[in-house]
Amino acid sequence: MPMPGYVFKDGGPIPDDELQGPPPAVIPLGDTTNVSHLQTGHTSMSNSSSIMNTPTSSSSPSYGATESHALANADHDQKGAAQVGHFEPEVRDLGWTDHPKNVPKPLVGGLPNETLWLLVRRFNKQMYHVKAISYDPPGGLDLNIADEDEFSPDKLRANLERLYMTVIIGLMGSGNHVAYFVAWAFNFLVPLMFTTMIVLIVYPPSRSYLFPPAPLALVNSKTGGVQTPKAGVLGSHDSATGAPEKHKGEAVEQEASNFVSSFASLVLSSATGKHDQATPGGDPIDSSVPDPTKAAMNAIDSKGSTSVGSSPAHHDKTKQPMEEAMWTKMRPIMHALGDIADGWERFGNLLSPTPPFPEDKARVRLAGVLVPAVAIALVTSSSMFMKMTTFFIGGGFFGDPLIWKGLDLLNRYVPDWPKYLELRNTILKGVPTNAQLTITLLRVGEANKAPIPPPPRSKDPPPTGPRSLDANDLQLDASNEEIHNAIHADPAETQSLPEHTEEKPKHRHGSRILGFLKGTTKTSVETKLGVDKVRATLGSKPAQEHLGVLPTPEEQKPSGPVDFKARYKGKKGYVYISTSATTPCVAFSDHSTEGSGEAGGVEPVFTVAIAEIQELKKIGGLGWKAKLIVGWATDREIADGLEIVDKRGHTWRLTALPLRDELFNRLIAIDGQKWESY
Repeated sequence: MPMPGYVFKDGGPIPDDELQGPPPAVIPLGDTTNVSHLQTGHTSMSNSSSIMNTPTSSSSPSYGATESHALANADHDQKGAAQVGHFEPEVRDLGWTDHPKNVPKPLVGGLPNETLWLLVRRFNKQMYHVKAISYDPPGGLDLNIADEDEFSPDKLRANLERLYMTVIIGLMGSGNHVAYFVAWAFNFLVPLMFTTMIVLIVYPPSRSYLFPPAPLALVNSKTGGVQTPKAGVLGSHDSATGAPEKHKGEAVEQEASNFVSSFASLVLSSATGKHDQATPGGDPIDSSVPDPTKAAMNAIDSKGSTSVGSSPAHHDKTKQPMEEAMWTKMRPIMHALGDIADGWERFGNLLSPTPPFPEDKARVRLAGVLVPAVAIALVTSSSMFMKMTTFFIGGGFFGDPLIWKGLDLLNRYVPDWPKYLELRNTILKGVPTNAQLTITLLRVGEANKAPIPPPPRSKDPPPTGPRSLDANDLQLDASNEEIHNAIHADPAETQSLPEHTEEKPKHRHGSRILGFLKGTTKTSVETKLGVDKVRATLGSKPAQEHLGVLPTPEEQKPSGPVDFKARYKGKKGYVYISTSATTPCVAFSDHSTEGSGEAGGVEPVFTVAIAEIQELKKIGGLGWKAKLIVGWATDREIADGLEIVDKRGHTWRLTALPLRDELFNRLIAIDGQKWESY
């Protein structure tokens, strides 16, 4: 039987015959034929030592390499600290527990560490559940979103945040430029448009000339002039408000979160994280907390039932069917939002490729598609264009029977024909989304036994001063003094802030009541967790999984990249990853390996070959309602968990795992599996 809180696609356990696959093939030492497909360019492997220390050298035959795997194992011209092989059995620590200033720069050649950590941080928020696939993924890159991905408000929230950070912020940075009227006078509009697009694609320096870069928050979208950022100070360059940030991209991420939280009706469940895909089962706190979203809906029902002539709420036979219909229809909407964000990210990575992806391959392909369009536009008159347009409109309107007959034949003989026409399989083939780019960067580190350090964590507030900016580099119709006044906080406004934010005496009584409620709630939480400890000692499995969900400061100390503090069946220990053996594996032990990846004579509680992992799923330490209550009452972080499923359906649940995201990232990047996101 599956563990509590785990939901399978068909509502039942997956049969073993669907999960079993061929046994992993062991590549003989010195045999380079089986890894030749991982080589690109001028890379060659002449001896067995190059294979022994590469985790991807032993994988199942069904796990063929993608372009991401090939790039991760290629020899790059620009090398960072994570791309230099050291040919040692142990993993090299590049500063997992160090201050960001002490981490080697750059970790990946041609990519600043701040940008790398931005990608990893957003990857951690986007990826929750992955499954290994045995077929070649579309576009030559894995980690695509599965068609069977089910709807949940939490996923909808993540997609809306991605949409804000990619599309909406990108559109805010667009502008209007001239040369239009000259082209209009000479009837040269369409050729000008296509030619401009080709120049922008092929020649990157033209972009800064036609679209002068400037911080979004500093430019007035209506006039094009200078404005004071909405945050009062220019603390970030790529956010709409200009709010200060500790690390690159954090201000935009916070804006995206607030953007989603501002919706009040349909996205109410998303803003609170209802039906979190990582909710565990058997949560004693979550089960006893009322659902706030249901309370809101009941209030709406009560208001409607008090209207004159209205029927009682319990007589309404349309409510349940309409809720189910809305829930079902939101799935394609969620997928559409994800596809829009994916497409925007692919075009962004095509125009400005990030190492180790090639710079010119995809750009030249897209420009080659536009060159014939320019030639056709030069010989096509406006009258001919109108005739062609009306012909196609008429053909689409009156030729409906023929069109549907043709589509029926296509569906019969080529069922997946729409897949072949997708942009990711045509002009954008081999161009990654940000998630596919991130997993490639993670694989680069794993291929050289130098895992990428996690993004820095800090509870310190962001700086209050403005970010450095050279006014001479801004092509704005404003003087240096005007720009200086706009990006710096107004001292008069700063001094007046305490007067507006000072708590008035009439609210002190309410604050005392709120503090009393918070204290009693904290006591109740601690009591329930204490009862859980007793139940765990008596053998309750759900209670065992809740032990350690509120880690102590000692337990929260950073670890990795080999050993990760965790619990298995409530028992304290360490999850460690061993890559020094012939077959890389992940295991759980009572003792730390001190970074060696070897148990040192201690028998591990369990061991799973990484090539045998079929599924990885992040799970929450508590349910979504319990997280709201516990987080508010205790002001402490909740340690989440990770579920590992092998190809035979065996499941291992790791709980109280402070570095869950980092362990997840290592496991999906360390071997040759191809993944699909759920």
